[in-house]
Amino acid sequence: MSESVVRLIKDPTPPADTPTPAASADAGGPVLTLVTVPAPASAPASGGEAVDRADNPLADWLTVPDSPLLPVWARSTASVTANARAFGRLTWWHTRYHGFRTPKYLVKTMLLAARGFYRAGTGLWPTLSAQDHTATVRALRAQVKARPEDVDLATRLQMAHYARTQTRRWRFGAAAGAVAAAATGIVLAPPLLQIGAAAAVMAPLAYLGRGKETRLLDQAAPPLKVDMSAQQLNDALRAAGLLKSGSGKDDKDLPRVACTMGPVRDGRGWAVIFDLPRGGGKTASDVLAKREVIAQELGVDEIQVIMSRVRAAKGGNAGRVSMWVADDDPYLGTPNPSPLEKAEKFSIWEPVPFGQDARGNRIDVPVMWQSMFFGGLPRRGKTFTQRLLTAAGLLDAYVRHYVADGKGGADWMPMKAVAHRLVMGAEDDAIEALKAMLRELLGEMERRFALLRDLPTSVCPEGKLTPDIMVKYNLPVIFVTIDELQEYFTAMEREDREQVINDLCRVARRGPAAGFICNFASQRPDAESVPSKLREIITIRYSTQVVDRTSSDMVLGKGKAAQGADASVLSEDHKGVGVLVTGPASYVTVRADYLDGPAFAALCRKGRALREAAGQLTGDAAGDVTAAADAAGLTVAAIVSDALEVMRHSPRMFTTDLLSGLVNLDEDVYGDFNAERLAAELEAAGVKRTSKQVKISGANAAGYQRRDIEAAVPAEILLSTGR
Repeated sequence: MSESVVRLIKDPTPPADTPTPAASADAGGPVLTLVTVPAPASAPASGGEAVDRADNPLADWLTVPDSPLLPVWARSTASVTANARAFGRLTWWHTRYHGFRTPKYLVKTMLLAARGFYRAGTGLWPTLSAQDHTATVRALRAQVKARPEDVDLATRLQMAHYARTQTRRWRFGAAAGAVAAAATGIVLAPPLLQIGAAAAVMAPLAYLGRGKETRLLDQAAPPLKVDMSAQQLNDALRAAGLLKSGSGKDDKDLPRVACTMGPVRDGRGWAVIFDLPRGGGKTASDVLAKREVIAQELGVDEIQVIMSRVRAAKGGNAGRVSMWVADDDPYLGTPNPSPLEKAEKFSIWEPVPFGQDARGNRIDVPVMWQSMFFGGLPRRGKTFTQRLLTAAGLLDAYVRHYVADGKGGADWMPMKAVAHRLVMGAEDDAIEALKAMLRELLGEMERRFALLRDLPTSVCPEGKLTPDIMVKYNLPVIFVTIDELQEYFTAMEREDREQVINDLCRVARRGPAAGFICNFASQRPDAESVPSKLREIITIRYSTQVVDRTSSDMVLGKGKAAQGADASVLSEDHKGVGVLVTGPASYVTVRADYLDGPAFAALCRKGRALREAAGQLTGDAAGDVTAAADAAGLTVAAIVSDALEVMRHSPRMFTTDLLSGLVNLDEDVYGDFNAERLAAELEAAGVKRTSKQVKISGANAAGYQRRDIEAAVPAEILLSTGR
């Protein structure tokens, strides 16, 4: 197996544009960055080119090993650059770290020098005082006391005492002279030399004054919140029941995992790849199912533990697991702006920029030939995330949008500038418009399949839409976006509901080959609000926070939570964060890119301009008076624009229903409106009512005709929209 080779470097700041895994610095110190470089394929055990050992006794000397000539970090320019930058960041961090502590180090050095001076003095005192002669003098003095009449002994005592006195005098004198000369030299030397001399004196004294545990410099170690080791990993797996436990006497003989990499620091966490021991009957899937228990044993939250199987395509097996444990919650912080916000064009045939995973790796979602479903609790960023994929289609002039929003709020209102069909709300007229939109989609799908069937295989080899066919035969990609599906299903009669569900299933099941992309979302993905027969045929799923594992499986697919794809572990703070499932065994927790309402509206305007230039502005968008006015630089009164939006599917509407629609559209503006104020505002905007009463379904009441409101729009705009 060809493994990745890792180089561990202390790194004070997160890498910016290096090819290292994403990391970020903790507030108190550096982190360790793992610079990963692909290693060459493993060499044969016998070395390089085979040499016949039987016929060649020199085979051991003639075999040239296939070992690389350069170290791992020096085999590519990217690796050398990454390590050089990491070393530079490390050096700069240590410079700042110790620079701030220089005053402390000076005081500490002076204290150590004082202790060293004391130790030097006490150590030199026996020599200066000539204590080596003291024993001789004492012995002679004792003998003289015992034999005072011995003149020769008394003479020897006097000579010994004289020798000791003379030695002590010249030793003290030499020491005093050296100290005086050094002091005089320092006083008379230039300031810079004085500092150097003082350092030369204090350095050995401070060294002499140090203790066994005394360190002059503080230890600049990175503050790691999670400190994982192989032993800790084994203990956690054993506590989770994934490894055999012993009685405590034979712990050395217990089975352990074999770490093929790590544990090593990787960005803001620890990375490890390990194999479960054979004979225990446990697999990688068992490890993934025990994520919460393993997290508890490691002392972290399960959101910090990212685990996945290592498949055979990457050198893995059924018992190999890749685990990354973050120091803290990797999904919090400032959201990342979507790259689409500043893009001028985009091809929907390319994967759509979607977000980042826990390690900061970019996640792109291919949408061609796919259908998508978004679910989760309200106010968790579900609609914002769903809009990312639709926004990519805005920047491709050959994408035709069909949009329905069961909530009928402001989230999808900017699409009126682009959408071929736009259905807002879940009232009776909106439901009828949705049904008509689905009939139109099914008719277009059958027309396309008939056309594709008649094309020669040299033009259409797989019977599917291609970029060339799309342009040549004017068959733009159809992007079907429906938000708040549950609002439509709960508002419909049973017969209508079944028909709409069947139509949606046909579009999602057969449509991709004809260039149809389905993008559905619901807050309550249960069997009543979104039937399983619709959810189960959708290929890509994304779920923000849900209440439990059962709800997570309803969005992501049955059994996904047991595999580790569990959106119930997300918290209220994880806005815009969800679990993305792209296949039967592929999932990742993603922090979606951020694209707010104004940025989305700007993309809609940009998309309209692209379609006008390409001659692809069709349907409702081509006849939208407010969008046309914006494009022409003219102004339409907001009350007129909003009233037309509410009455999009109705030629006439009762005043009470119009007020309700306006409040739903913008409660902050229209929350205090009543019938009188509405009439006054519309009249001030140029609306002249031909009749104050309208008849709908046999009932007469106060209301408005849409043609009366459209008459307040400048004539040139009406002409440009074909009205």
